[in-house]
Amino acid sequence: MTSPDPGGGWGGIPQQFRHLGIVVAVILAAVLIVRFVVIPRSYLSTATHESATVARELAKPVSYAGMATCADCHSDEDETKSRGFHKSLACETCHGPSAKHADDPENVKPPAPRDRKFCPVCHAYDPSRPTGFPQINPITHNPVKPCITCHNPHDPVPPETPKECAACHAQIERTKAVSAHALLPCTTCHTAPEQHRQLPRSVLPSKPETREFCGQCHAASSSNPDAPKISLAEHGGRYLCWQCHYPHLPEGRR
Repeated sequence: MTSPDPGGGWGGIPQQFRHLGIVVAVILAAVLIVRFVVIPRSYLSTATHESATVARELAKPVSYAGMATCADCHSDEDETKSRGFHKSLACETCHGPSAKHADDPENVKPPAPRDRKFCPVCHAYDPSRPTGFPQINPITHNPVKPCITCHNPHDPVPPETPKECAACHAQIERTKAVSAHALLPCTTCHTAPEQHRQLPRSVLPSKPETREFCGQCHAASSSNPDAPKISLAEHGGRYLCWQCHYPHLPEGRR
């Protein structure tokens, strides 16, 4: 005759573990029943979901015609745009959904922006936009005139290439104007190829690549009497000057 297990178990297994095992077994059985009996097999089928998604999207009305459809009738505009700054911009970005126009071109005309409110959505000055992206102040830039007065929207090259750096780099110019470098022309530190004016984001200007460049004015041995002096051998170690000092406002450190 065996003596009772002090833990209340059987075969060396405590009673609470046996209860836990029963609970786990019930949960596992419920999951298997739901998975293989209650839920239809098609509910878990990727192919079923894909086909349902395709059917749902095909049932929606078509709003956009697509650039290829626009090019079929507007070949001249498409050729101009494909060589211009707006080549990556879809026609319907500016003209709106045009499927109905493609189906009935004589009676359904897409909108064509003619006022000054549309283009500044992309081209009004915003410091968060990439350097070199064409930006203007709509209040001062040819006020009142519609943008299409001077720019062909399919290739919006300016009628006159900007001659001053500030035309594209207004924020930098405003910062430099209140710094110790205010009287330095941009070309003191940068060499800008002529092509940079036409392709600002493809042909980039140079920038100083050695510590000795800034040292022409700021090294202890420099003959410039007004510039602050430092020891190139000891100040800043191996770092280039502009990695610590923002050159357009060099009084502050990054």
